[in-house]
Amino acid sequence: MLPLTELEERIGYEFTDKKLLRRAVTHRSFAQEHNERLEFLGDSVLNCVIGYALFLRDKHFNEGELSRVRANLVCEGTLFEIATRIDISSFLFMGEGEIKTGGAHRPSILADAMEAIFGAVFREAGFETAQRVILHLYEPILTALTPEKMSKDPKTRLQELLQGEHLPRPEYAIVNTTGAAHERSFECECRIHSLNIVTTGKAASRRAAEQAAAETALALVKERSK
Repeated sequence: MLPLTELEERIGYEFTDKKLLRRAVTHRSFAQEHNERLEFLGDSVLNCVIGYALFLRDKHFNEGELSRVRANLVCEGTLFEIATRIDISSFLFMGEGEIKTGGAHRPSILADAMEAIFGAVFREAGFETAQRVILHLYEPILTALTPEKMSKDPKTRLQELLQGEHLPRPEYAIVNTTGAAHERSFECECRIHSLNIVTTGKAASRRAAEQAAAETALALVKERSK
């Protein structure tokens, strides 16, 4: 495990309260003081920061298009991409059982840790500092965000990537549904058999859950291609 001072360098912010950063990278399998509340906070801040960045960047996109692109940028797949780039797994505090089952490299856990870090920065230093940290980490993604990419959803981009490598298209399936009819939550699975990749996504609709699963799968395919 690397020292948290190294993580501070990678995110571009030095914490005054070191315990706050430690909590942000502590999984619930390790201690009662874990990162889930910070994750909740970070998710809200992230949505606001990315939404505002898109609002300023592309004035020709309407509300629906901006909402879809924002959803793609704040989803598990994109957060996993950032977490992998700065190697969040080297800083996580996790229980032995979770480590043995590969939790330190599970997209959902790494994405949650990124949101918790954003929440911790906001908690200590306020919105403007959290905004700076988020935009710094998102800079390569936002820079590469062409109008063409903004117009295509994750399922389309994943299918095109696989077709370009002459691989079969992914398969999608609902693996779980919860909640009453008026507040239903779907969990969908994306399988790429040829690459032995299986990802999941959760959302209030089947389509959105499939898109979330596709976004995570897309990040994994790109990571393998490096």
